[in-house]
Amino acid sequence: MLLALTAVCGFWSVSAIAADDWADITEPLPGEPRIIGHHGGACLVGAEQLPPEGDGYQAVDLGRNRHYGHPTLIDYIQRLGQRVDASGFGPMLVGDMAQPRGGPMPYGHVSHQSGLDVDIWFRLDLPPLERSEREGLEQPILVDPVTHRVDERWNKHHAMLIRLAADDQRVARIFVDSAVKRDLCEREWDDRSWLRRVRPWHSHDEHLHVRLRCPPGASECVDQPEPPPGEGCDTFAPTPRPEVYPSPGRSLPPACNAVLNP
Repeated sequence: MLLALTAVCGFWSVSAIAADDWADITEPLPGEPRIIGHHGGACLVGAEQLPPEGDGYQAVDLGRNRHYGHPTLIDYIQRLGQRVDASGFGPMLVGDMAQPRGGPMPYGHVSHQSGLDVDIWFRLDLPPLERSEREGLEQPILVDPVTHRVDERWNKHHAMLIRLAADDQRVARIFVDSAVKRDLCEREWDDRSWLRRVRPWHSHDEHLHVRLRCPPGASECVDQPEPPPGEGCDTFAPTPRPEVYPSPGRSLPPACNAVLNP
């Protein structure tokens, strides 16, 4: 079992359901969309697969089979891609979402279990590529580890990508490195209310992580508490990558047993 390579404020503990079991499932469980649990311990019924490409976006690392989500997330990504395309930059690169039935992954994430999380790369310099060309692409880190500032490759399009991603009432949080948050706070914006949803977190120096709120009527879905009030632009403590990452959470609601083994 590999350790997680990326961690986002989740809950983790051990249960009888191994992460590899969920990764072995290649198809969603049909049915009315249903999220059971929270972002760090959940499963998913009725997931949809994101089309590999669309207006303003292209999905990367398709071989991982992690481009599934609740229909709300699919709609969010497609609408964001359209807004990116209309803004004249992109295409944006869509990384990991969730596995076909959610659940813990054997590597890469502590969260991404509920079908409401998506990673969007900061890399905006690529033209439309064939699907086979989107495997194993380089993911450059855009934060200087010494100055704890974004480096010279960072530009207004990166900032606008985050603005577009955050400017949607379905968004609960967007995680970025603290250097990225600092850059956003130092820019002039006509509306700054969306900055509250952008939160500093380690290991997000080459991508942003979007987490949506539980959809209306999803009674078994557990939301993360609201972020603190204000823009979050008061302090900018560095968010270096940890030396050791926690393993994915494996304590899932009992109802997830029937999702794994219907």
